[in-house]
Amino acid sequence: MNSKLLHISTIGCQMNVYDANQIAGVLAPMGYCGTDDIASADMVIVNTCTIREKAEQKAFSFLGRLAKLKAANPAMIVAVGGCVAQQEGKAILKRMPHVDLVFGTHAIFRLPEMVRRIEASRCRIVDVRLSDTIEFDGPVAGPLADGQVSAFVTIMRGCDNFCTYCVVPHVRGREASRHPDRILDEIRMRVDQGIREVTLLGQNVNSYGNKEGLCRFYELLERVNGIDGLSRIRFTTSHPKDLSRELIDAFGRLEKLCHHMHLPVQSGDDGILKRMNRRYTRDSYLDKIERLRTTCPDIAITSDFIVGFPGETDRQFQATLDLIEKVRYDGLFAFMYSDRPSAPATAFSGKIDESVKKERLQALLDLQTGITREKHQTLVGQIREVLVEGTSRSLDTDGLASVDHTIQWTGRTSSNHIVHFAVPDDQATGKELLTGAFANIMIERAHAHSLWGRLVQGPMGATPEKGEKPIAA
Repeated sequence: MNSKLLHISTIGCQMNVYDANQIAGVLAPMGYCGTDDIASADMVIVNTCTIREKAEQKAFSFLGRLAKLKAANPAMIVAVGGCVAQQEGKAILKRMPHVDLVFGTHAIFRLPEMVRRIEASRCRIVDVRLSDTIEFDGPVAGPLADGQVSAFVTIMRGCDNFCTYCVVPHVRGREASRHPDRILDEIRMRVDQGIREVTLLGQNVNSYGNKEGLCRFYELLERVNGIDGLSRIRFTTSHPKDLSRELIDAFGRLEKLCHHMHLPVQSGDDGILKRMNRRYTRDSYLDKIERLRTTCPDIAITSDFIVGFPGETDRQFQATLDLIEKVRYDGLFAFMYSDRPSAPATAFSGKIDESVKKERLQALLDLQTGITREKHQTLVGQIREVLVEGTSRSLDTDGLASVDHTIQWTGRTSSNHIVHFAVPDDQATGKELLTGAFANIMIERAHAHSLWGRLVQGPMGATPEKGEKPIAA
């Protein structure tokens, strides 16, 4: 089979990253292999996100720039996938005459047949059909990057919560869970390929399996925890209303479950939470935070916030700042509210001026930056186990000059802190020596977004074989 070059540009969340890998996997049997050189590609796929207006604008801007490449190479197939494709459908073909294919979030496994039709007849195709069930549930062996030690695995898709600001149920469909056996098969396949850490993905992993009568999410975690050769388990995203006592207890008894919980709250005011249709209160959220920290005292907690939701008063925004002060998150993601197609809040009154939203966002970020720095500082002088992901992109991290005769590495702790550290050349001269291993790092400096440390004296751990967990100590 003749090799054809495929370029995938992905915008958006971890699920889009996973979907991009699936896309590459289903097209590989047709002879498509990945390339970073977009100009030489036989097919370019833009995997899009519409959760925020800025991401949608970025997708259309990128698509617009592809027109010149298509004019220079008319045989190139230009395709649009993901949430913008699902949302806009045929409108994209009208807006972008150079686009050949628009495929929605449920159409990935229908891609090969559509691509064959376009290759044969140069037709234009739109497929945005949604399904209430997961039609194909087999693991797809999409490519891994060289030295990749972590991978995403989607366990469910869609959402049934219908938060008033959110477009996900309209572009990802209703909630549907994969069978646990298929999930375990996929994780084992990735472990056999060298993966040491998996992140389980879903719009609301806490409700995994409920509709289908499958096992509960904490039971799935127990099964994943038993996979030989896997060292760490993460998951995202959790909805606070469905965070069960059994899942909280899992942080105290499953040794592979990382000590990190991302628990989006969006606002610290009960009135705004009700208007968002979040179905929990500030007090019930704080109660679950307390339970998490009682069960797992060193757990790192991160969150999402939306500022400037329609009708948000200064007092209600102050309640959000007060919540951040009270919880003292390890980190957070914050965004200015923007109207999204099909989301009920688009029709809400009380829209907030852009300048006010920007001021509120900056105040929130400034507050959290100070908290994060303080929490990072408490880690100085402690030893943390790090899963090494590879060499750092830069030898000057957070203003720290590089050290002569060293290689700088990077990894993450169980609590998801990024740690950079240097290793003398005489201890590790090649990337393959340490990537995928566990190293004990003495934390020496704290920075806004990362930590700096040194390898505790001892032998370097090579990339582990299946079932091994070497420690540099």
